[in-house]
Amino acid sequence: MEDLISKRINKAIEERVFPGCVVGWVKSGRYNILPFGRFTYNKNSQAVGENSVYDVASVTKSIPTAMSLLTFIDSDKVTLEDGLSKYIPEFENKDEVRIKHLLTYTLDLEIQKTSELLSKSAGEILSIILKAKLKNPPGTRHLYTNVSAVLMGYVVEKVSGKKLPEFAHDHFFGPLEMNKTTFYPLDIFSKEEIVPTEMVDWRSGLVQGEVHDESTYILQKGGYYLGAAGLFSTAGDLLKFTEMILNSGFLEGKRFLSKKMIEKMGKDQLNFSDTHVGLGWELNEPARMGKYAPEIIGKSGFTGCIVMINPKKHSSLVILANRTYPKRPSEVETIRSVRRDVADIVFAKI
Repeated sequence: MEDLISKRINKAIEERVFPGCVVGWVKSGRYNILPFGRFTYNKNSQAVGENSVYDVASVTKSIPTAMSLLTFIDSDKVTLEDGLSKYIPEFENKDEVRIKHLLTYTLDLEIQKTSELLSKSAGEILSIILKAKLKNPPGTRHLYTNVSAVLMGYVVEKVSGKKLPEFAHDHFFGPLEMNKTTFYPLDIFSKEEIVPTEMVDWRSGLVQGEVHDESTYILQKGGYYLGAAGLFSTAGDLLKFTEMILNSGFLEGKRFLSKKMIEKMGKDQLNFSDTHVGLGWELNEPARMGKYAPEIIGKSGFTGCIVMINPKKHSSLVILANRTYPKRPSEVETIRSVRRDVADIVFAKI
């Protein structure tokens, strides 16, 4: 299996899909991690290692944002049917929007893309989201957007009394010994340990050790860590998290979520769409997950990262890459084909 993975990844590097990546998988507690390539296309740049730290982009929406919210639902502090305004009184659509609409990305507000707000301050971005009116009744249209994740992170902060990074560390990352997972990478690592994402002129050049997602970057500068992006991690750490899910919410002598919640999390929540989503997770996406997609719970990120969990095979796969270097590509099929091919190799052999 390692030879097949190496052949496919080296082909991707030659085709400049990304300058390097890490592929890791776990089966019944046995970890395998393979690093490839370099941080950049410069032959003298840092070689990727097993513990190279990547900006995992929208993987953050699931790990830890949605999972943090699910812990409150699991402990009956929050319910799926609760109105969002119960936790965020300043949210103006008081009567219709429920917690379940955030977790299933079925909230359709007049502001859909936070990337349209890059000229605004952090406070202005949050205010615009909270005051935005509904375009369609919640629960009637699937709309993948940072907005739902930002609101999820805000609920976590309101319920826990902690910022999302602190709650996630205390509840998940610390107990799971995910020691290289953080929202504050430059407090822990040198830049030389963190894989760069992109050359961005308005951010003074190379983005390395700061979140790539632009609206999240602005929100963080204003002190808001709300969970649409911003997590930095390694393949090994993310595999620990997936192993906890594979073990029905239990690992390292601690229960993080009930078996019932893990099962519900991975069940399709939509009955009106060809899109399949669980609670805070993507399901059955062949374009990204390959031929075993009907078995897979997962989440991908714009930078090139993806997490896939296959409960049927009691296994999971993590691919970390910086396909945005030196500039983000205009198409997605090249990275999707790599993800599909590697998933097909791993899940066929396990």
